[in-house]
Amino acid sequence: MKNNKKIINSANRTLARELSSIKNLKSTFNLNFCRAVNLIYNTKGKVVITGVGKSAHIGNKISATLTSTGTASYFVHATEASHGDLGSIKKDDCVIAISNSGETSELNNIIKFTKRFNIKLISITSNSKSILHKNASVGILYKKPIEACPLNLAPTSSTSMSMIIGDCIAIALLELRGFKSNEFKRLHPGGNLGKDLKNLSEVMHPKKELPLAKLHEKMSKALITMTKMSFGCIGVINKNEQIVGIITDGDLRRKLNSKFFEKKASEIMTKNPTLANKNMLVGEAINLMNTKKITSLFICDKKKPLGIVHIHDLLRLTS
Repeated sequence: MKNNKKIINSANRTLARELSSIKNLKSTFNLNFCRAVNLIYNTKGKVVITGVGKSAHIGNKISATLTSTGTASYFVHATEASHGDLGSIKKDDCVIAISNSGETSELNNIIKFTKRFNIKLISITSNSKSILHKNASVGILYKKPIEACPLNLAPTSSTSMSMIIGDCIAIALLELRGFKSNEFKRLHPGGNLGKDLKNLSEVMHPKKELPLAKLHEKMSKALITMTKMSFGCIGVINKNEQIVGIITDGDLRRKLNSKFFEKKASEIMTKNPTLANKNMLVGEAINLMNTKKITSLFICDKKKPLGIVHIHDLLRLTS
């Protein structure tokens, strides 16, 4: 197609301009940024995000990210704020106002409201001389970018910068609060993310389905169990019923000979196999199995098997 080269060149120019703007954000993460994060961290109420136009869309996303990572937040459109929504902002809240120019007229009533009721206001803007920045309790300033739009008009680079500042605030707060994966799971019970955050105990095959052999069991018997259970492996247990080894399909292929069926499981097994605990998350288990290049994983308590998962089980959950 004759337009393909032109399209790709345009995309690469846009990417280069936005990346250049984003790199300039390093200077934004300074003492004022720390003050803003600490102000939010110490806020007793909620974090109210506001903006107009493209900044409103960015604000909505930042608010959602904050809420999902442990910082209670909601979005108020600056225009709607002037028509009654100011009443939703409480004295214990703090407000984050986003505006590239800092001169968005629709923000004036919110600025006045925060002044009148002594509500903390954080600004995110590129204009240090703006009304918004001058009236903020704490101002987060970023270097005014060249927009990726060839006319330097459509908000592109500036919205990307605001989005990243919001993400950086949210993750800094997450880390300050010691926000854990189980809390994240509580806030994301549905969808693929929720599935990825299930514990292995919720999805594993139960103990009665486990392919297990004793240390001194002959491979002729172990192979029947392994074939019947269809996990492509069998766990080898000691007299305390702890898993001390594993035999996989690969072990069978590598070690198969005329004396194979008379050998003991202990002679064929790979010692100290990778095991998981019941509280491991599905997402973590998939990463572990990919890293170790294994297809089945025994879930154990002090090496005593409780269940088993196959990589296909987990991938079906998250697909």
